[in-house]
This record gives sequence, structure tokens and C-alpha cells, in this order.
Amino acid sequence: MMRHTLAPALAFAAAVGLALGVAAPAKAAEIELKLSHFLPPVHGIHTDFIEPWARELEACSDGRVAVEIYPGGTQLGNVAKQQEQVLAGVVDIAHGLTGLPRGRFPRTSVIDLPFLTESADAATRTLWALYPEYLAEEYEGLKTLALHAHNGGLIHTRDKKVETMDDLAGLRIRTPSPAISMMLEALGAVPQGMPPGQVYENLQKGVIDGTVFPWDPVKSFRLAEVLKYHLDARVYTVSFFFVMNQRRYDSLPDEVKACVDELSGDALVAKFGDWWDAWDAPGLAAAQDQGNVVTTLSDEERRRWREALQPMIDAYLTQLEDEGVENAREIYTKAQEHAAEFEK
Repeated sequence: MMRHTLAPALAFAAAVGLALGVAAPAKAAEIELKLSHFLPPVHGIHTDFIEPWARELEACSDGRVAVEIYPGGTQLGNVAKQQEQVLAGVVDIAHGLTGLPRGRFPRTSVIDLPFLTESADAATRTLWALYPEYLAEEYEGLKTLALHAHNGGLIHTRDKKVETMDDLAGLRIRTPSPAISMMLEALGAVPQGMPPGQVYENLQKGVIDGTVFPWDPVKSFRLAEVLKYHLDARVYTVSFFFVMNQRRYDSLPDEVKACVDELSGDALVAKFGDWWDAWDAPGLAAAQDQGNVVTTLSDEERRRWREALQPMIDAYLTQLEDEGVENAREIYTKAQEHAAEFEK
């Protein structure tokens, strides 16, 4: 029977890895797995999710497995390459954005549509409820360990306070996905595709006027330094994948597969709501400490946005249908039903 305790060598490796931001595998392990993601090692996704998940897998396997982590800023940390790296077997496990590169996960992207969810918990549970029947075909060749999404997002700007749709007119706003791009266009902004790690520099240089994010990157990417205004709109979310190469998973001993399964799926999905609430809090605090202005979208303006964005939602679903997602509207309707249930 496997012992759920870390061997001393693994504990030492984990400590060294935490100090360096990249966790080196223990030499004695018979199975070495590479895990990549695109965020800095100070982000909660690394410190609270990825790093503990890897160490728990090592512990569950009784030291047979060692996991080497490549976060953002390393040679395998490119946000646009997470899916292709894990499919090709360059890494064994990856965490990435479903919207980058665009078009890879059109069914999953339905969760990004405006006014569908407000909380990370509801958005994540909705994705996972949709996965078996509606989304699984997008993950061929992959063992899907979890799908998740963030809390209702904000619109952050550098020089101009945004309180209404009219205030967005002509502003160059960084966008993470096609659905959010269409949303911004419908609201009068000019979407600018850009990886998260490039936002600080482009705000600083004035290449963009603002960005869409939840609160957490305001702290982890130090964006409070180059932003002044934050509109708590809670209009959209963005989704993420956590996947393993299916062939690699199939090659594992049954006991190790059981460990992967135990740490993933329903048990993992249930954690993201509380995690994201915790990750967002420092971002809000950083903005307040910087003296930035935080505004909440008024109920009247929210109704106006809902009305303005309904044609955009319809157009996005039509586009998905044209691209081969014949049941796009069925997926959207099911997402609405699940989201309404989970938001309670």
C-alpha cells in the first residue's frame, strides 16, 4: 500500500524548487513528469494549486513520481504553447488559457460570454458539468484533469475613468479571448490581443489604454503601478485548462493513475471558488494601497450593457455554428441552466 508521506529527498527537492520558482525532480524517482504553466511563481495558481498538486502526487506515489514545474518565464512557460506542448509530449501536464491561441476550444469558450456567470465557483462548476457531454471532444489526446474559470472580471484603465459604455469608446483594451474581443467591440472599445505577461510593459508605454482581468493579476503582475482606474463590472469570465498527455497517463502504473485521479476531477474543481476569492483579495488591496479609483458598474448601466451585448452573444453563437459547432446554442442554454443553479 502506498504511504501518503513525502520521502526526505522529495521534501528537500520541493524546498529547493520553491526557493527557485522551479521544482526539480528527485533523482531517485522512477517516473519523472514535466508540468508547465504560464503564470509567475508568485501567483496563487502556482503557490496554492500547481505546486501543492505536484507535491501531493509525489507523496501519494510514495516517491515513485517526481514532478518538475516550469512556470511562466521559463523555456516552457509560453502561454500560447501550453496545449501544443502537452499534446506533443514536450511536457506531460500543462495549465493554460483556453482562449490562447484563439480557436482551439470553441465549445469551451461559451463560458466566456458576458453575463453568464459572476463567480469563479459557478463558472468552474458549470464548465465541469458541461464537459462530459458537450466539451470532451475538444480535448482529444488529453486527459482532462480540470477546467476552471475566474471570478467576474473587471475593466482596468490607465488614464481614463470608465463608468459607462460611452467611456469605453475608442479605448485600446487588452483581450484574452475571441468572446471577450467581441464583447469589447460591442461596447465601443478596440480589443488588443496580448499575453498577460506583456500587459505591464504595454500599459507603461501607452500602447494600450487598459485591460480586462479579475483582481488577482493587479497584484501578481504589479499592474496597480501602471493603472489608475478599475471598473468592477463582473461582466465576463475567462476559462483555463489543466490537462495531461493521454498516452503518458495511460503508460503510468495503475497505482499512480489512481493518485492522479484522486487529486483531479471533482475534488480539484471544487477548490477553485475559494482559491480565486483568496487570489483576488491582494489585487484589490494593491489597487487601494496605490490610491487607485475603484468604481462599481451601476444597476442602470448594467441593464444597458445587457441589452447592448445580446446581439453580440447571438452573433458569437452564429459564428461558432458557422465554424462547425452545430450545437452551440444548446451548449449556451445548458451553460445558462447550470450557471443559474451554481450561482445560488
